[in-house]
Amino acid sequence: MKSKRRGYSIFIKPIFLLVDLLILNILLFLLGVQSNPYFLFPVYICVIWIILSIATGFYDTKRFSKVIQTLSSLLRQFIIFALILYAFVGFFKQPEISRLDLAKYFFVSFISVSFAKYLLLYLLNKYRKILGGNFRNVVVIGNNKKTNQLIETFKERSDFGYKFHKNFCVRKDSFDLQNCFRYILDKEIDEIYCSVAEVTNKQLREIVNFTDNNLKVLKFIPDNKDIFTKKLVFNYYGYVPVLSFREIPLDDPINKFVKRCFDIILALAVMVFILSWLTPLLFFLMQLESKGPVFFMQRRNGIDYREFYCYKYRSMTPNTTGNQTIKGDARVTKIGKFIRKTSIDELPQFINVLKGDMSVVGPRPHMVKHNEDFARKVDKFMVRHFVKPGISGLAQVSGFRGEIETDKDIVNRVKYDIFYIENWSLLLDIKIIFLTILNALKGEEKAY
Repeated sequence: MKSKRRGYSIFIKPIFLLVDLLILNILLFLLGVQSNPYFLFPVYICVIWIILSIATGFYDTKRFSKVIQTLSSLLRQFIIFALILYAFVGFFKQPEISRLDLAKYFFVSFISVSFAKYLLLYLLNKYRKILGGNFRNVVVIGNNKKTNQLIETFKERSDFGYKFHKNFCVRKDSFDLQNCFRYILDKEIDEIYCSVAEVTNKQLREIVNFTDNNLKVLKFIPDNKDIFTKKLVFNYYGYVPVLSFREIPLDDPINKFVKRCFDIILALAVMVFILSWLTPLLFFLMQLESKGPVFFMQRRNGIDYREFYCYKYRSMTPNTTGNQTIKGDARVTKIGKFIRKTSIDELPQFINVLKGDMSVVGPRPHMVKHNEDFARKVDKFMVRHFVKPGISGLAQVSGFRGEIETDKDIVNRVKYDIFYIENWSLLLDIKIIFLTILNALKGEEKAY
């Protein structure tokens, strides 16, 4: 099973953000707008701009977005920014800052950021068109007026950054969906555009399952303008309407940046204030019962199905098999029973968080051999690997942690994980962390 191909696209939005922050701070210096203390206003500007950008989706400009959409985004961002800008003077009691100076700063900032945004978008379009960078490999399933228009758009608008490979005609007798799937895997296709009008319900289910289980992006070309579910995202490529089947919040680099910062801060705090003294203490207690290392490492699958070594405090006798732990397992030591019951054994995974293999919150990673079994028999199991795995997750705080006793356990776990992936927010992460701590203090029935 291949990992999802990843390019440099994830750096585009952070670069746009850093350029804007640089412009805003340089203008503060050039226009002589100073606060007391000096660094208060620049820090305020940076924090407010980042929060506001996330709230308004300021950096959600798509490669096919129109000029007027970008202008609308700029106006919305700066209207709210103006209100927050003037609130600084009264909230932090800064009478030395002139309202007129703030007005100058606001208008120069608006012009400068707007110019920079359009310039960067123009250069990015030229980069796609001339050098062929930042592209997506695409195929189209279906052959009608709208699919033909979309294919023409892909070919003519090279600045959009799509490389069209093949059009599969469903109506031909020679059409074979399995051959289509093999072509997509062999050519490392990134996105599949499917005409809803031409495929049967059975074919549609097969296509959806294939894309989910192979980490491919599926988008629909509708036969009308009806939106079938609230989760479908509607966009125009030129004049062709296109539906995205699944929108993942953590695909947005700004959201990814916020979550990563949150992870790093929390991981560093846990390592400094907890792991620094807990690790030597547990090592001493472990040696009294069974000689061996304090840490236990296990191969697991993470984002894009990539393998990594997951760290845990050792809770079993050394050289035990890697089979799943069951209730009353004789391999578990006395100190191991305690740290498993309180979930302390999971704390070293904050090392994985700091390394970037995991997140504090996300779908729990399974052992490699278990993943292979679950992927074969549980529909949409592979969707869990669109994001980084977590130390805790929505499924775990909802009662689906520990041993998989029945198929229902893993099916429900996948359902909660997919809900988390499609509905991520920082507040949801904080809620899950709070519930995880609460459950650890109470002790969980399946923590053994």
